[in-house]
Amino acid sequence: MPQTVKGVVARTKGADVEVVDIVVPDPGPGEAVVKIESCGVCHTDLHYREGGINDEFPFLLGHEAAGVVEAVGEGVTEVAPGDFVVLNWRAVCGQCRACAKGKPWYCFATHNAEQKMTLAETGEELTPALGIGAFIEKTLVAAGQCTKVDAEAEAAAVGLLGCGVMAGFGAAVNTGGVGRGDSIAVIGCGGVGDAAIAGAQVAGATTIIAVDVDERKLETAKSFGATHTVNGSTEDVVERIRELTGGFGADVVVEAVGRPETYEQAFYARDLAGTVVLVGVPTPEQEVTLPMIEIFGRGGALKSSWYGDCLPSRDFPMLVDLYRQGRFDLEAFVTERIGLGDVEAAFDKMHAGDVLRSVVVLEQDGASA
Repeated sequence: MPQTVKGVVARTKGADVEVVDIVVPDPGPGEAVVKIESCGVCHTDLHYREGGINDEFPFLLGHEAAGVVEAVGEGVTEVAPGDFVVLNWRAVCGQCRACAKGKPWYCFATHNAEQKMTLAETGEELTPALGIGAFIEKTLVAAGQCTKVDAEAEAAAVGLLGCGVMAGFGAAVNTGGVGRGDSIAVIGCGGVGDAAIAGAQVAGATTIIAVDVDERKLETAKSFGATHTVNGSTEDVVERIRELTGGFGADVVVEAVGRPETYEQAFYARDLAGTVVLVGVPTPEQEVTLPMIEIFGRGGALKSSWYGDCLPSRDFPMLVDLYRQGRFDLEAFVTERIGLGDVEAAFDKMHAGDVLRSVVVLEQDGASA
């Protein structure tokens, strides 16, 4: 039977979010119902609320989540009831041209649940953020969006792998290919940037340069493994990165802001044959202009990182293992634990730069914390 649970929705562009009753259908073929234990408050959720993704209101927000599978539909073999899972928005199809080439982390036909969750009061269909919608007691997803991980892991910590932490770690390690002895600069030290810094440390980079305009964020970046910091409000970012890398520039520069001026800094701050990785999300109107002779003459690669170029079935369990071994501190990304009714306030804190992640935590019985 369908269930009615509490969840957080954005009804119209720019309006405060609301906690409302939502109807969750039983899982159909290839689907799963997941009892949510935690869900991080991500910038992407705010973009949805502001109409920056699309205008398919009302949205069921939340996507950076962990929980326990409650029920599965016909034909589901990936997970079973009782499995502890991290949700992902890359449920690979196994059949598209990317998957056929052996590059499923680029899957061009990822899938979501076919059925829709609805507002209990009107029956109106909801659009779940990134096909997940996890600011809710229970959610309906495609079974392929569930990645089973170690059940002993702390939900509030490992749930962050569902988006921001994986995006940053993957930008440095998967997309940027940073490795032993490399130098890396990370421009923008929010949750994604700090995850890139932490990933670079795990991968063995020896020079890890954090760049931001906020001294608080630079101090936090040190705790994740930054060996040097650069304050972009008072220092020449490109020149300072070159000074810290023997005059050459960094092997990898991760741009985690998504602005033309910081992308240009990343471009000029890399070494010859180095790599620039764009993981910060720009707005549609933003443009960058670079001399073609510089693009040619510097060589290397200009890359964009989609979801950290991750394969959830491969990367999530690996990162949870590193976390459990004490080698990748996911707990450090959790600034505060909040309830479903605190999401709007969490957006304000995030916008002010006061938190890395506010994490909505729900009780095991489904009631909000």
